[in-house]
Amino acid sequence: MRIQIINGPNINLLGKREPTIYGNVTFEDYLIDLRSKYPETEIDYYQSNVEGELINKIQEVGFDVDGIVLNAGAYTHTSIALQDAIRSVTSPVVEVHISNVHKREEFRHTSMIAAACVGVICGFGLDSYRLAVEALIKR
Repeated sequence: MRIQIINGPNINLLGKREPTIYGNVTFEDYLIDLRSKYPETEIDYYQSNVEGELINKIQEVGFDVDGIVLNAGAYTHTSIALQDAIRSVTSPVVEVHISNVHKREEFRHTSMIAAACVGVICGFGLDSYRLAVEALIKR
């Protein structure tokens, strides 16, 4: 099984950015642990701060991988283009957020991509990614 994790803007700053919300662990360090939990699953990783690059990656892998875990960051709340990209591919996509977006600012309560995803996981810290991977494996 092959799963692609795609992270959007500012996720490259995990471990430094607002540690009270996002914690002190970098995503790269977390990824080592996540991959060790699922040795029979190939977990690829991509991060970009640029919306078009996220769309390109979804289109590049979205017909070949068994699932995509997508944390679109702030683009979640603004990007119809990401929604269209998700709808355009055959791989199931799980929307993920580290924080509970529904306990934060009101503009974060609306996701433009959720309707195109098979599920949404938020609020469990970096463990949200593990939950998404497990959901895709069991699918």
